[in-house]
Amino acid sequence: MEIGRHTVRVTATPESVGFSRDRLEDIRTWMQGYVDEGKLPGAMTMISRHGEVFFLECVGKSDPESGLEMQVDTVFRIYSMTKPIVSVGLMVLFEAGLLALDDPLSEYLPVFRDMEVYRSGQGEAIQTEKARSPISIRQLLTHTSGFGYGVFDDTPLASLYKSRQVEFYPDDGPLEDVVLRLAELPLLFHPGSRWNYGVSTDVLGHVIEVVSGQALDVFLTKRVFEPLGMPDTGFRLPRHNLGRFSALYEATPADPMQLADPREDSVYGNEVTTLSGGAGLLSTASDYFRFTEMIRRSGQGPEGPLLRPETVADMTRNQLPGDLASMGQGTFNEMSYDGIGFGLGFSIVIDPNAVDYACAVGEVAWGGLASTAFWVDPTNDLTVSFFTQLAPSDLYPIRWDLRNLVYQALTDRGDP
Repeated sequence: MEIGRHTVRVTATPESVGFSRDRLEDIRTWMQGYVDEGKLPGAMTMISRHGEVFFLECVGKSDPESGLEMQVDTVFRIYSMTKPIVSVGLMVLFEAGLLALDDPLSEYLPVFRDMEVYRSGQGEAIQTEKARSPISIRQLLTHTSGFGYGVFDDTPLASLYKSRQVEFYPDDGPLEDVVLRLAELPLLFHPGSRWNYGVSTDVLGHVIEVVSGQALDVFLTKRVFEPLGMPDTGFRLPRHNLGRFSALYEATPADPMQLADPREDSVYGNEVTTLSGGAGLLSTASDYFRFTEMIRRSGQGPEGPLLRPETVADMTRNQLPGDLASMGQGTFNEMSYDGIGFGLGFSIVIDPNAVDYACAVGEVAWGGLASTAFWVDPTNDLTVSFFTQLAPSDLYPIRWDLRNLVYQALTDRGDP
């Protein structure tokens, strides 16, 4: 594997790592089809096995307005692919003995000490009851805390998340202030009783600040990005990266690919006030590969361990009593959650036979709002990442298709 400052280079042939070259060409054709049909501005797929990159293809544009081509060093909004990174940052503090996973959140953020839970009603007229137990750090990591989202949820609390400005958008204000506004709202359910995707990792970001005594961006730079060699990952866009930054597109009823955040005048270059631990990072395929390699290698970074193997094993083990479907959320975006569990910051495949797409037991994965995705498959020692910039992520079966294309190209699959 060869990694420069901005790029990862292909270092293996498909045949040498058990893949069909011809079938891999189907992935490039598939990406090009999305671009040619006007469904995506551009796309990139990176696949490695045994730590060797053997497939790295870019198609289309990163900024169609200016004609900028998609490149291997393009900077993307990774949105919820921020969550695994911040979860790793939290575990760095755990390994240092600065917190325990079953500690109550209120030990670090006292404003969450006496939480209420939603019972009935709508809007400002809702009825609540006392939470039966406190929120724990572990429940924040596993999204069983009781927090939700405004933008994604169809719940009685979604409108309150929006009206109280607690969705952790880049310009929502200082992280501490947004977390304090969140603490004024009731939980969607009693902590630990259900799984629901939400702003839990944003709260963890502020826990990191309180425990470390550093702003979240400073902490992540010193304790995660620099040790792993991720120079292009951060919450704001430096001017020197503007020429590599991608534009963001959004599908609307009137336009399947409407410009939503332009490269030249993006909020990430001008107005970031909220360090969102749940969705705020910008990164590149090369930087994110360094992160997934650390996970694949059980915590080992390029210059030494970032986390102990035992910690990574715990993070990549299902922490729930069953799968996500049995915990209250059967689907999210275009993906079914049957057979999918959740660890400490990642989804985990616990029963491949129940999953409706190609996968292997123990696979860890997540994705982002702009249709990005990654997975690490320990059974086949395989890592895959996909990058584009179209929101929302459930418009097309991109992740489902890519998984099937990748495993169709694998000639010596290692799972039973």
